[in-house]
Formats: sequence, C-alpha cells, structure tokens
Amino acid sequence: MNVRSIIIWTAVALVGATGWAVLALSRGENVNAVWLLAAALGSYAIAYRFYARFILKKVLGADDRRATPAERLNNGIDYHPTDRRILFGHHFAAIAGAGPLVGPVLAAQMGYLPGTIWIVAGVIFAGAVQDMVILFFSMRRDGKSLGQMAREEIGPVGGAAALVAVFAIMIILLAVLALVVVGALARSPWGVFSIAMTIPIAFFMGFYLRVLRPGRVVETTVIGVALLILAIMAGGWVQESSWAPVFTLSPSALALWLVAYGFVAAVLPVWMLLAPRDYLSTFMKIGTIALIAVGVLVTTPPLRNTAFTPFAFSGDGPVFAGSLFPFVFIIIACGALSGFHALISSGTTPKMIQKERQVRLIGYGSMLMESFVAVMAITAASVLSPGLYFAMNSPAGVVGATVQSASEAVTNMGFVITPEQLQAAAASVQEETLVARTGGAPTLAVGISQIFSGFLGGTALQAFWYHFAIMFEALFILTTVDAGTRVGRFMLQDTLGNLWKPIARVSWWPGLMATSAVVVAAWGYFLYQGVNDPLGGINQLFPLFGIANQLLAAVALTVATTLLIKSGRLKWAWVTAVPLAWDVAVTLTASWQKVFSADPGLGFFAQRERYQTALEQGQVLAPAKSEAAMRQIVVNSTVDGVLAALFAVLIIIVLLDAFRVWVRAIRSPEPLPSTEAPFEESRILAPAGLLASREEKQSMAGTAGGP
Repeated sequence: MNVRSIIIWTAVALVGATGWAVLALSRGENVNAVWLLAAALGSYAIAYRFYARFILKKVLGADDRRATPAERLNNGIDYHPTDRRILFGHHFAAIAGAGPLVGPVLAAQMGYLPGTIWIVAGVIFAGAVQDMVILFFSMRRDGKSLGQMAREEIGPVGGAAALVAVFAIMIILLAVLALVVVGALARSPWGVFSIAMTIPIAFFMGFYLRVLRPGRVVETTVIGVALLILAIMAGGWVQESSWAPVFTLSPSALALWLVAYGFVAAVLPVWMLLAPRDYLSTFMKIGTIALIAVGVLVTTPPLRNTAFTPFAFSGDGPVFAGSLFPFVFIIIACGALSGFHALISSGTTPKMIQKERQVRLIGYGSMLMESFVAVMAITAASVLSPGLYFAMNSPAGVVGATVQSASEAVTNMGFVITPEQLQAAAASVQEETLVARTGGAPTLAVGISQIFSGFLGGTALQAFWYHFAIMFEALFILTTVDAGTRVGRFMLQDTLGNLWKPIARVSWWPGLMATSAVVVAAWGYFLYQGVNDPLGGINQLFPLFGIANQLLAAVALTVATTLLIKSGRLKWAWVTAVPLAWDVAVTLTASWQKVFSADPGLGFFAQRERYQTALEQGQVLAPAKSEAAMRQIVVNSTVDGVLAALFAVLIIIVLLDAFRVWVRAIRSPEPLPSTEAPFEESRILAPAGLLASREEKQSMAGTAGGP
C-alpha cells in the first residue's frame, strides 16, 4: 500500500471506530442515527478491502485463468456467462428477502445496540464469508447444490440428513416469503401493477442485451431503470383510476399468480427473465436504501430507542418471547447470516459467474449490501418513539384493539404514548389504526415514511411514502421467491440424480419441467392453505422460519469447513469453523428452548399443553376464537415442536459425520479424493470488481464487450 492508501484507509477506520464508540458509550441520552451509519459503513469498507481480499487470495486461491462452469458448460438456459454487474444485481435481489427488512425491526425490542452489533459483526465474519466460500466451492464443482455437495463431501449418512433438512427447510422458507409478499400486495393495485410491469420490462432487457445490443450493459440499464420509474409512477395513477379493480387482487388470487410466476421463472432461460428482473429490482432496492441513508444524513434524526431496553435482560418482551441470547441472533434471520443465501450461492449464481475472482464482489459484496439494508431497517425502527413501536408490534392480546387500550398497555410497559398520538400517527399515513400491526413490515414503512418526509415533501407526503414503502417491501421479497424456486429445482434434480442419472442434467427439459412443478406445488400448497386459513398451511410452520434458516447456515458452514480441510487448507479452516461454532451454539440453544421450555410463550410443547388443558376445560384462549381454532393450535404446536427437534437432530448428524471426515482428512498422509472439476483454460476477459482496474482495462483493450 502507498502513503495515499494508508491515509485513506486510516481515515475510514477512524470514522467506523468513532461511530462504534459513540453508540456503545452513550448512556441516558439520544444518539444521532448518523453515528450508526458511520459505524456500519466504516466497518463494511475495511472488511471488504482487507478481510474479503485475504479470503479470496490466501484461503481460496481464486484463479482467473481457470474457466468457470458458465464458460465451460454454457447452454443458454442455466449456464450462461453473465456480466458481473448484472450478476451482482441478480444475486443481491435473490438473497435479500424479508429477513433484513423485518428481522431487525423486531429485534429493536431489545434496543438498537445488540441487533446492530450482530448485523455488522455477523455479516463480516459469518454471513458474507459463508456466501463467498460456498459460491467458490460450488463454482469449482459445476454449480452443485448445497445438499449434493454435502452428500459428496461428507458421506451418505450426513449427506442424506443434509439433503432432507435442506430441502424441507427451503420449502418452508419459500412459502413464508411468498406469504409475506401476499400480505403486502393483497388489495394494493399500486403494488400489483408496478411489480407486474417489471416482468415485461425484464423480458425486454433480456432480449435487448442478448439479441439487439449484446454487451451494452449501461445502455440497457438506463432504459430499464427509466421504465421501472415510469411503472412505479404509473402504479400510483392506476390506484386512483378506474383500472384499480383490475389490479386489486384477493390473497387467494395473488397466491395462485405467485405460483404460476414461480414456475415460469424457474423453467425459462436464466438470461430471459430471472437475471434481468433481479438486476432491475436491485436498482429499486439499493436506490431506496441509499435514499434512506441520505435522509438520515440530511435530517440527522435521533435514535429514540435506547441501546438496551429492559426486555434485553428480562426476556419477556411483548414482540417476541425469549432472551437476548440466542433469540436476537435468530430473529435477525438474513441481515447477518442466512442459510438461504447458501442455496443461491450453490444454485443460480455459480452457473452464471464469469471469473473466479468475482466471488468477492458477488458473494461477499452482495451480503454486505444486504447487511446495510438491515442496518437501515433497525435505524428506521429506532427513530420511532418507543411508545409507537411497542403499540404497533405488540399483539392484540397484549395491547388490545383500541388506541385507549394500547396506550394503557404501553404505559404499563414503561413507555408513554397517548391515544391522541396513536390516532395522529395512523392518520398521518392514512391508516385506520396502527395498533397491533405486528410482523415488522408496517413499522418499517412508518419509519421510512418519517425519514423520507423529513426531506422530501414534508408531512403532506408522509402517507405517500408509507404506501411506497409497503410496495417496496413486497418487491424486495418477491425476488427471493423466483430465484429460490429455481434453486429448489436444481436441488431436487441433484437429489433425484443420485437415483436416476438423466434427471441430474439441470437443463434437460423434461427433468426441469417436472422438478419445477414439484417444488412450486410444495411451497404453493402451504402458501394457498395459509392465505385461506389463519392457522393452517404455512401459518402452521411460520414459527420455525428463523431457527430453520440458521440451522441451514450450520449445514452450509459445515460443508465449507469440510471442503477447506479436505482440500489441504487446514490452517485456514478457522475462517468458517469459528462462525460455524457460534451458529451451532445459537441454533441448538434456541431449538432446545423452543422444544423443552416450560414457558408457553416460548416452548412449543408447553404451548400445546396449555391449549390442550384449556380445551379440556371448555375454555377458549386468544388468539383462538373457537374450539376448532383451539384444536388447530394444539396441532400446530405439536407439529412445530416435532419439526424443531427433527431439524436439530438432522443437523447434529451432519456435524458428527463431518467431524469424522475432518479427522480422517487430517490424519491421512495423502489428500482425500476431490470432486472438483478439472482445470480448463479460460478465454473470457472480465474485471474482478465492479469497476475495472487499470491493468484489467489494458488487458481487455481491443476485445469485444469490454467495459
């Protein structure tokens, strides 16, 4: 490093350190949100520049001379060399779902500091590392799925356990994400129209870039973004026009449309719909998040939440049950570490990446961006008054259904908000009430609307920004459903390919059509039942979302550690082994408590016992309103408890079998057999980062399609 670089990076480090110092040391006073921004951005910059580069060069040994599967197996359907800017957009859009939006909002129950520390430290040392390493090893194995890599690298017992756990958890995650989309878009003509328009725009961009103007990424981007902005504006016009009823869909209709779209997106060539739509969606996602950051810088709002609330120590908060450890690390399901990301990193992305060194930008960089989304979400929740936050996020059984009951309940928690203030908050966003609007999404929308209205249009536009934020959340989450369905198809083909080889060919049309239909039918069934029955379908499995996702991360980190050890990188295995140990401690502790806790608000079987006893005594407990609903809650609690225990057992089997492989690899005088694809010289020239370096520009000078 030269003197100039040393000065720049020292300044960046000081900005980040100052931000952390202010956040951690301030007591009894409101901290400005700008310091949270400084702490996060300074940390991300240092991590990407130094830690990610260390992993790329020293740990993985990425080699751009080596052809990737996108180049070697290019078939224009699933394998397709894709410009790193478009692939970054696809990967980010595919991994960034509900977790980084609503998880941090719910975690704000504990205060702003625990969640922020986990979001930033977790992504640097765990989440981004997992995504990058799994992407690299899957790329070296022709884009094999996570479950198949577990089977081939760990063995038949641990591999079979991993395949079952990974596929079952993936179906639950997809159905939960789809349910959130339905909830956000139901009866919202603005959102439905705007999101529907992204499909023809994506088709246009795909054909424009592949057929009409190959290689013209910037040109295609300008046209696509302009059309996207027009679609968003037109959505507002549609909502106030006679066309509104056409785009006002019921939850059931939306569920069916989502199922149809998921199938189409899974079977069409990746360049035609999935990649350009994800790339397009990324502009809206990153643009909105960047605008929130600008709003924080311009308006400098104070964090009205405290660093730690009393619930961080008592564990009896009204938003979610459980203590700070382990449940803050579970409820923030994607902003710091997410097993779902490993499915994308071993699904679509490794089949599209041009050069090995791009794993740093796409794997590590995309995850840092998602973490920043989570930081902005916890910021938006923390600038609200605690009284409003708890009135919105506490269930009706705690705060009641009126502003009077909510005001009284929140005051009893130790926070103050009057009925008039609650009514005014609802009126400012044109909602009848904000009381008991649980789930995190409405709270995030209110927080975003307050930040935006502070520097864009004032209070007169707060309702507009609130409804814009609701639509933004739906778009944000939808892109994980289509990519996840395609990944599920890859996983099912890999699994069935162990029994019948032809179906393992991921681009074989009969196989891809049949497996896509199976995956869509699986999550579509749970989704459709869930939107029609408040206690059925995916609602039955919703409580498993956070733990299942983090157990999936344990599988991914186990596979990554196994591959590092087997490939002769034992001295670097700590890079994935340390976050693996932390994740296992968190998830197994949470699983134990959810299964065996005697607290009905926490333990599944304790909840089952409480409702079963009440049912036998002829009582009806909230949220049930009938004996039939009581019986359904008993069934749901039983199923959730059994599945939580089963998933934990499967993960333990994977860990034990992997440990056996680690010992054998360490003791073996010769390297264990490798499933890595043979080396083949690459003929593609492409930059490793978002911007081409001077050397890369010189090497690409005179080549077609160079940036």
